[in-house]
Amino acid sequence: MSRHLEVGEQILKTEALHGGITAEMRRLTIGTRDGGTRDLVLRSFVDPFPVRGAENLLNREAGALTLLNGTDVQAPELVAVDPTATHCEYPALLMTHLAGRTVLDDEGVETRVPLLARQLVDIHALRPAERPRKYVTLTTADTVVVPEGADAAAWAVAIDVIRRPAPPYEGRFLHRDFQPGNVLFDVPPSTPAGTRITGVVDWAATSWGPADLDVAHCSTNLALLHGPAWGLRFAEAYEEAGGVLAASTSERLYWQVRDALACSEEVQSVSQPWREAGRTELTTRAVEERLDAYVIALMDALG
Repeated sequence: MSRHLEVGEQILKTEALHGGITAEMRRLTIGTRDGGTRDLVLRSFVDPFPVRGAENLLNREAGALTLLNGTDVQAPELVAVDPTATHCEYPALLMTHLAGRTVLDDEGVETRVPLLARQLVDIHALRPAERPRKYVTLTTADTVVVPEGADAAAWAVAIDVIRRPAPPYEGRFLHRDFQPGNVLFDVPPSTPAGTRITGVVDWAATSWGPADLDVAHCSTNLALLHGPAWGLRFAEAYEEAGGVLAASTSERLYWQVRDALACSEEVQSVSQPWREAGRTELTTRAVEERLDAYVIALMDALG
């Protein structure tokens, strides 16, 4: 990727960034011709990730970053992409670095949730000239992993929910992995909580589908990070910010349940980056227990 630097620039140092599940993220500090520095971010799909899968994801992210450039949604700018590892050791994408950092602590969550909701409303308001691919959901009633010791009756009802056909919906531009780990906040030294969103990252799964699906995904992550009540609260915050969800409670719960059950297959991979970011108490078992409590709360809401 060095051939995409300005004349006279050089890479001074690299720093691994935590939080990625499928790709390796590195921050590159670039020395400029005038003696200053600037930062770029390199996303690399290292072995054993399938090359074809990496190519699809990188092309999708490159397209999304190009689309987002010039919109009100703050996202990295695309510098270069090598989806087939023609010039790099691995399939990779080079982008600008955004200021800010992710904030996963419990403290200040009541301030951040409305900010997250407003940001997602802005994303769903985008109307690209060319729609991205239709959303994909891989979880089925047969692939759900019921945690050990979970409320078997509640999970059985939840699994029956996703046996039904998906409700009708009005399509929206979806981030498809919108959650606190992919949102950067400006965090003043005097406060531990983010007060302003500086950008949204990881656009490799952009899709076209129901707004409820993005809302449900963020809700699940909030429930696992901060407790089930925050998962339930996020949908309310989204509507308060001007977002429009499915008309009926049962339709909304379909998407919320679908995303919660999808997480049952990924608890270990989801919780590991959180522990690396400092939430060491969120062991795989602790997250399973929160997921169980969240599923029970959703079933209670379903009545």
